[in-house]
Amino acid sequence: MKLLKKLLAASLAVALIATGCKKSETQPVELMGAGATFPMPLYQKMFDEYYQKTGTKINYQGIGSGGGIKQITAKTVDFGGTDAFLSDEKEKEIGSEIFHIPTSLGAVVVTYNIPGNPQLKFDSALLSDIFLGKIAKWNDPKISALNPDASLPDLNITVVSRADGSGTSFIFTDYLSKVSEEFATKIGRGNSVTWPVGISGKGNPGVSGLVSQTSGAIGYVELIYALQNKMSYGIVKNKSGNFVTPSLESTSASAQVEIPDHTKASITDTDAPDGYPISSFTWILIYKEQNYNERSQAVAKALVDALWWMTHEGQTICSTLDYAPLPVKAVEKVENLLKSVTYDGKKLIKK
Repeated sequence: MKLLKKLLAASLAVALIATGCKKSETQPVELMGAGATFPMPLYQKMFDEYYQKTGTKINYQGIGSGGGIKQITAKTVDFGGTDAFLSDEKEKEIGSEIFHIPTSLGAVVVTYNIPGNPQLKFDSALLSDIFLGKIAKWNDPKISALNPDASLPDLNITVVSRADGSGTSFIFTDYLSKVSEEFATKIGRGNSVTWPVGISGKGNPGVSGLVSQTSGAIGYVELIYALQNKMSYGIVKNKSGNFVTPSLESTSASAQVEIPDHTKASITDTDAPDGYPISSFTWILIYKEQNYNERSQAVAKALVDALWWMTHEGQTICSTLDYAPLPVKAVEKVENLLKSVTYDGKKLIKK
């Protein structure tokens, strides 16, 4: 009888352990990310819909691309968001292989606040001169020459730039550095640069707010922020000589380029005749090897599954928020990268 009781107790204990294990495996996973504000409206919508479908909660803090790179480098988040891909030197400095997973494309627009807010045209020389501080008035002859029908005020120009390390700044300065030798020499491209004039705001929301509140202001933000805040933004002349309005179509047209296996591709100053010249991919950064800092395999698998959904089914959300979905060739590159992600050396996706 005693032996029977012991056997029953042992069986019950095994059953409870098994039940407990099963419960822990099915418990929702929570992922943490931080970085670029450029795709933040898109990510908020994607993560909310993904949570409704799967129960996986994804918390994302918009702290700028520079902050996202710092956080993933320090391994304090599961993924970092950035609009500026890492240099080879930075990847070597990190010491562990990093994957760049593109999630969408967006346009950086030149937004401004002047009386009447007419839609203005800009070319590369004009934008370079304004952001170098060489043009200080809205009724400057160079602005009037491109916009002869606009009523331009005798109003000081206030340049608004980003105060934080920013992929949006990288995209904008990458474009200006390609089209203006003077800009490349005096300011250059980077997440954080020293602007010779103006004021600064934190994040795309901060720049949008300052431009909206400052008469005579001009700044650069992701298209969705200009649309959400009902701000005026300019038409920009591209390399082919065409003035192009930023849109889903013109952003997508800019991405018709050869995409390398690592997906790090700059598409500013596009050759496409109908492409908007200040467009870019935005990326999520993850480590190829996911077994670090005592992270569980369940968390690693949840991360890869979420990224697969974002770059496949989740792409239908992009156009609803004025982001361009990934081209087919980019999705193929993403699939190859995600299939290469490992946990303790073993691939997490077996497709």
